[in-house]
Amino acid sequence: MTGQTTAHDEAIISARDLGVRFRRNRGSRRSFKDLLSSRARRSRPGEFWALRGVSFEVRAGEAIGVVGRNGQGKSTLLKLVAGVLFPDEGRVRVRAGVAPLIEITGGFVGDLTVRDNVQLAAGLHGLSRRQIADRFDEIIAFAEAEEVVDTPFKHLSSGMKVRVAFSLISQLDEPVLLVDEVLAVGDRAFRAKCYRRIEQLLAEGKTLFLVSHSERDLRRFCSRGLYLDGGRLALDGPIDEVLERYNRDHPA
Repeated sequence: MTGQTTAHDEAIISARDLGVRFRRNRGSRRSFKDLLSSRARRSRPGEFWALRGVSFEVRAGEAIGVVGRNGQGKSTLLKLVAGVLFPDEGRVRVRAGVAPLIEITGGFVGDLTVRDNVQLAAGLHGLSRRQIADRFDEIIAFAEAEEVVDTPFKHLSSGMKVRVAFSLISQLDEPVLLVDEVLAVGDRAFRAKCYRRIEQLLAEGKTLFLVSHSERDLRRFCSRGLYLDGGRLALDGPIDEVLERYNRDHPA
């Protein structure tokens, strides 16, 4: 029937007037006193808005590329979607589980072995013990981490940390995949394997948020772009138009 909205048509991610305020030269974003103070108060000296007034919606199965220079709020936006950062203004709603690959060591405990980290992280993302056992060998094999499976995570190279993290995240059942720059680390052969896996996940209907400085990667995976400039959403549109606008604003 016409006029009906299906679950697939509903926004899986909805952001309205998002704003995030940081303090310069501080290890933490907000103090306990800040949390009790008015959210609408004006910025104090030394504070700045990493994001402000950002609104958008994402449908299930979309592949979104987040574009902008360093320090323009791209990673902050992904952390808001992941739920590991809370906005000072506005709101973001995510109507599905999220598999975040935001930082190389994010979600992993340095003193635990690769084996223990995979089991812990997979369990925290809702996989049962049976599911973890069924997928464990495939996770380790994809990462080519058989020789370091009982090595503390903190002793791995940066490249191996990315291998393990990506392999685990890509095996989760979460409908939304967040990827922030980490594919730039590692050798060419493993990146190619990651790219094939991302294409497989997109073919299965996953929703992708990708932060990358590689125009090639953005054009390969994404049909839509969000261009952040000065903490504001400068353009939301087809990825080719977004990249064209970005390059025009910031010529090499």
